[in-house]
Amino acid sequence: MSRIQWRLRELPKTISQTIRFRWQYGKQCIRSLTYNHHMNQSYASDVCMEPIFWFVDNFTHLLGPFFVFAVICLTTAVVAICYWIGLPYWWNRNPYTTVFLLSVGHWLLLNVVYNFYKAASTSPGFPPEKELIAEAVSICKKCISPKPPRTHHCSVCSRCVLKMDHHCPWLNNCVGYNNHRYFFLYMLYTTIGTLFIISFGFELGYGVLFLDEGGWKEVEPLQGHPVRFNLSGHIIPVTEMNDYENDGMAPAKHDLPVPHANHRADTIRGVILFMALINVATLFALGSLTAWHSTLITRGETSIEAHINKSETKRLAAMDKVYRNPYDFGPRQNWKLFLGLTRKRTWWRHVLLPSSHKPEGNGLTWLTYEHTADAGDEWP
Repeated sequence: MSRIQWRLRELPKTISQTIRFRWQYGKQCIRSLTYNHHMNQSYASDVCMEPIFWFVDNFTHLLGPFFVFAVICLTTAVVAICYWIGLPYWWNRNPYTTVFLLSVGHWLLLNVVYNFYKAASTSPGFPPEKELIAEAVSICKKCISPKPPRTHHCSVCSRCVLKMDHHCPWLNNCVGYNNHRYFFLYMLYTTIGTLFIISFGFELGYGVLFLDEGGWKEVEPLQGHPVRFNLSGHIIPVTEMNDYENDGMAPAKHDLPVPHANHRADTIRGVILFMALINVATLFALGSLTAWHSTLITRGETSIEAHINKSETKRLAAMDKVYRNPYDFGPRQNWKLFLGLTRKRTWWRHVLLPSSHKPEGNGLTWLTYEHTADAGDEWP
């Protein structure tokens, strides 16, 4: 084999090797330009989500009033429709049941309105400014101020919030130490309220949307008679068996009124459809959120602390250690502390009815399960 033939034979292999080498070299160059000792999947996700974070931080406080206005309008519309359609429907069926439904409905409405107002208008609680905070455990990197335990910085409010859970755009307010209970009770009572409306409005909605009970009805249903359809589509009884059809004569013409379109029935159908969509969507959205926050309360943590505790659990598990949330006193005690059922407060007066009682403590110091035995009178 000549030298030229050998080189031609080896050429494809050389080209493929060169392309593969250049590809590997290019990838290595790109990786070297973006290399970071702390780089991981979570860090890369945060970098990709940075534009969304920027939008939320800069525009959420501007959109907050519109969200609050939308909540007020939707709630008002749902209540008005219940009075307009639901109240006459149940009153015609059973006045005694209607009185019961009015009592329960107004109790739910009172709790929904009160807790929404308090959650939106109550300050979540902020660390004191320009003061020495002996309880501080760290320094906030954004506002350069001392941070007490369970305090986190809100980028929307540009302040540190005591026992911060999250910033809620539907309240145009942070959910924290002072208004966390109002926020949860608002979600809970709204979920129960939508379930209440769906349960007692299902028959009415099913009849209007699927059985067309809002349209024309036969006043006296025909039984045991031959029937025909007139030009308007209505059923009419046949009183004369021989209608000249078999005698070569033209069929008889019946001068009956033609029904006009029922605009009120169409309006009611649209309103019922609106109620079905709004209530079902609210039930699923707020119901799932209420269940999630119930789990957090049972574990004695906030939404932010849930992520922190999860990371700490993994970190200590790698060291063959077990992590325990220092603010977890058991499900029963966690719920009592969250709802403020201490100092002889009762479930009937301070949970089932609107109550403005404040949470325990000052939001700066927190007891842990390790110090409850030595707390003495400080333990509620």
